[in-house]
Amino acid sequence: MAAYEFTVTVRTQYLEEQSQPDSSHYVFAYAITIKNTGQVAAQLISRHWVITDANNHVEEVRGLGVVGHQPLLQPGEQFEYTSGTSMATPQGSMLGEYFCVAEDGEQFEARIPEFILSLPRTLH
Repeated sequence: MAAYEFTVTVRTQYLEEQSQPDSSHYVFAYAITIKNTGQVAAQLISRHWVITDANNHVEEVRGLGVVGHQPLLQPGEQFEYTSGTSMATPQGSMLGEYFCVAEDGEQFEARIPEFILSLPRTLH
């Protein structure tokens, strides 16, 4: 087991009630679980997102913490939050990383694996 490691998992949802497809406005929610799978307590300090729509339009977002928090996670602890994004196409993707600092001062990045944002498929 690595000394400094956060594992990130994601669940996504299309928010039909907030979207306006006729105006090329699609809204998605994503629920993130960040778990300290390392051996040392560490704090999430900031985030960096790369959001790409189906037209290959890329938007980068950087900021402190997540949803107003900079959680300090002991080994085995996890933090969950929900956020969202909008884009001009019905499909896209996100990926990124969290910048973290361990209680011993070691700095590391926790990779956020790429995930797909897409309207649900319907059968006719």
